[in-house]
Amino acid sequence: MAQKTIAGISLEVNEEGYLLDPSQWTKEIAIEIAREEGLELTEKHFAIISFLREKFKSGEMLTIRSVGKSGIVDIKGFYELFPGAPMKKAAKISGIPKPASCV
Repeated sequence: MAQKTIAGISLEVNEEGYLLDPSQWTKEIAIEIAREEGLELTEKHFAIISFLREKFKSGEMLTIRSVGKSGIVDIKGFYELFPGAPMKKAAKISGIPKPASCV
């Protein structure tokens, strides 16, 4: 556990940089985390972020397949928006814990 200042706010993060308290998340925090990940967020990114935050709040399992079925993007599009490890990156930027499906 560590303290990290993101978008001028002191936050608790785990060793991988994921927020420990998802309720502290803001759009500004997302933009700064995305910048650290080398991403410039678009409306499409924010649509996925909103989708992931809603699914997380309802306790649903977050998977790449669920994003692919979201109607926002297909799986290929998800990989294009969050290259490399899309679910890990998207979760981190969304201020939610790393999904159990990610190693």
